[in-house]
Amino acid sequence: MLKKLYSSLLLLCLCCSAALAQGYILIPMDEDQTNHMKAYGITYQVLAAKQEAFWLLNYQGGSFAFQYNEVFKKECIRRGVSYELIPTARFNAILAEINQPEANMEAMKLEVAPKVAVYSPTVNAKGEEVQPWDDAVTLVLTYAEIPYDLVYDDEVLAGKLNEYDWLHLHHEDFTGQYGKFYKTYSNQRWYKDYVQKMEDLATKNGFTKVSELKLAVVKSIREFVAGGGFMFAMCSATDTYDIALAADGVDICDHMYDGDAPDPDAQSKLDFDKTFAFKDFSLVRDPLKYEYSSIDASPITSPARRVKDDVDYFTLFDFSAKWDPIPTMLTQSHTKTVKGFMGQTTAFRKNQIKSNVLILGENKPASEARYIHGTFQKGFWSFYGGHDPEDYRHYVHDPATDLDLHKQSAGYRLILNNVLFPAAKKKPRKT
Repeated sequence: MLKKLYSSLLLLCLCCSAALAQGYILIPMDEDQTNHMKAYGITYQVLAAKQEAFWLLNYQGGSFAFQYNEVFKKECIRRGVSYELIPTARFNAILAEINQPEANMEAMKLEVAPKVAVYSPTVNAKGEEVQPWDDAVTLVLTYAEIPYDLVYDDEVLAGKLNEYDWLHLHHEDFTGQYGKFYKTYSNQRWYKDYVQKMEDLATKNGFTKVSELKLAVVKSIREFVAGGGFMFAMCSATDTYDIALAADGVDICDHMYDGDAPDPDAQSKLDFDKTFAFKDFSLVRDPLKYEYSSIDASPITSPARRVKDDVDYFTLFDFSAKWDPIPTMLTQSHTKTVKGFMGQTTAFRKNQIKSNVLILGENKPASEARYIHGTFQKGFWSFYGGHDPEDYRHYVHDPATDLDLHKQSAGYRLILNNVLFPAAKKKPRKT
């Protein structure tokens, strides 16, 4: 009798194993998900193992699904990611539900793990970042266990970006004004070391000014995007990127930044046809003001930003998943209202955004955009205002955000949406 019971149990286990082998792991991404960020890392691991995954747009907060594998299940457990084991029949039923014409959902197939690069400043001999501030993207990539390489001016100018699918521009000043930190930090050792490093880099690459070096970098990144790459920028790397393009051939740097006076007619010489996102902006000419232009809605620029901390939220737009899958992917979240956060560049004035740019998230009462997206030739770019989604005011030398305290961060999810975006098999826009 006991032998017969063992045989029955063994047969049951074998049947269950066979069912699971043909089934799927579903990672829900709604409010019940225990760790949204690490869920993206699990999906990236599946792709890195050369397995397909599905991004179920607008289904339970933008869930992920992939064929059952014991390794992936154990990784979900290890990383504290909520998951469900579902049979193939249920997965097919989910796809059928998503495919209904009236359902604002879509199933996007993810095929290849994007190769990720982070354009980051000073690194030491070990390749570790050394800077007086932290970067939200490198924090969340590390936390989600998504691998990335660090690149900087030497690598960009040497054409190394061709090896990558996705590039993040770290908190950077592409205008050659060292972040306009001169008034506050020019006597501090880190600032002096940074200026010296930038001047050495410029000389090494054959440029007489740091602004010329950064312009060359900006143009190389533009070629990366034009060829089909994806660029994601936050904080000051957004507006200074476009300012550098518009100021191509125009000296906008004061003497403390490049040793000579700026062109007095610089404003009138800006060429907005060259920019990705912004138009008709005015430069902040005062070299001691911690601001670059009127693009950024800030207390310094006119009109001054007057959004109070406790009501600083922005809303994600709803897009048609079947007709506009790309912006739908980029706005997947378990909430459509996201807490705002500040940076050197916090938000973009809507009247200075080009008409062909897609606004993904906005603070409508303040008439400012926080999250925008566009295309350039064969490639894509996204600009995200602010410095750290879970640190409302992040200052130089502040400690890094502990993402274990923010496992369900909607603001950080938007970053990871962009990381996985290149993995999707793009469908032509329906007409």
